[in-house]
Amino acid sequence: MSRFVLITPDADFDGRLRQAVAGGLQGGVQTFFTAVLPASPHELFASLDQEQPEILILGPEVPVEDGLRLATVLNVQFPELSVILVGHPDPEVLLHAMRAGIRDMLAPESDPAQIRVLLQRTIQSFPRRPVQSPSLAAESNKGLLIGVFSPKGGVGKTTIATNIAIGLGKIAPMGVVIVDLDLQFGDVASGLYLNPEHTVTDAVSPAASQDSLVLKAFLTVHPGGIYALCAPLSPIDADDITPDQVSRLLEQLSVQFQYVVVDTAPGLPEIGLAAMERCTDVVWVSAMDIPSVRGLRSGLDILRRLDILPETRHVVLNMAESKSGLTVQDIESTIGAPVDVSIPRSRAVAFSTNRGIPVLQEPVRDPAVKGFNQLVNRFNPAWRARAQKKLHRRVVV
Repeated sequence: MSRFVLITPDADFDGRLRQAVAGGLQGGVQTFFTAVLPASPHELFASLDQEQPEILILGPEVPVEDGLRLATVLNVQFPELSVILVGHPDPEVLLHAMRAGIRDMLAPESDPAQIRVLLQRTIQSFPRRPVQSPSLAAESNKGLLIGVFSPKGGVGKTTIATNIAIGLGKIAPMGVVIVDLDLQFGDVASGLYLNPEHTVTDAVSPAASQDSLVLKAFLTVHPGGIYALCAPLSPIDADDITPDQVSRLLEQLSVQFQYVVVDTAPGLPEIGLAAMERCTDVVWVSAMDIPSVRGLRSGLDILRRLDILPETRHVVLNMAESKSGLTVQDIESTIGAPVDVSIPRSRAVAFSTNRGIPVLQEPVRDPAVKGFNQLVNRFNPAWRARAQKKLHRRVVV
């Protein structure tokens, strides 16, 4: 019985896929060495050594347009079958792949270890497969849940959150969702130049909270290879959303996505605290001014007393400049924690924010881009495995 089905004329990729499966995944691989796709799902199933596999991989040299066409039909008729497209995730292909219901994309040159990680993630997000132990499944299926917080407004928190999401979209195409939990005045939609049809209000409805497939239908696709869940269109709608609903929403998304990025309202509102309790990582953002730094110190002190600080935190100094009258050492001494990433003040970032196109979405040469990439890289599994003991290193401004 073959759990995985591969269609490709590329024998080398077939060999790497089989190594990946043999390295720790259950089930076999059935390969069709051709670039010609079946005309219909039924034609595909008639050729298999079983009624239906779990994962269909459209490998190298398979025409992308044909793959998208087949994936669209499968997504409608057989949503329990996950489709992976092998190819380079340029923005146009990613957008069409998302709309076709393709579960993930894989670079053709991926090694067996990378292939195995992606297959494991796809298996974990498989919506209708039986699980032996719900409690074990809930623990093993979760992706990173990254909350972006600041006790003070005006420090560029949404700019940080949207760039993290776009940067992670390059690491895990279609495996990232950004959630705007600044429910009254959130700016994620404008920060990503989106006009969402659905918002958090729809995502916490009874139908969505009980069915993750319904929930995913309420997400907005972004050309940068990510999904977005934007704040309600009216501040009044935010009053009906409870902390329990937010906790449930984040729980669902962390099972469905490798990365969930949460932009929060300034301060420590009840919704924000509910989100923080779910976070695996917290990004603390401060500007290089005394009110911001003191606000961050007060916020951290309160959370330490409440004992709800996530173990993994990342302190970001945004809009940093050497002539502000403060040094990094001053800030670290005040907040009682090291600054992990410094992002210099930048006209390019301000311009990109006003355009609604995050600076990491386009090739931009600017010192701030280096800081954003350093921050994004802290959530890359390969980097974290190598540098876990160096998560908090002193920066220099």
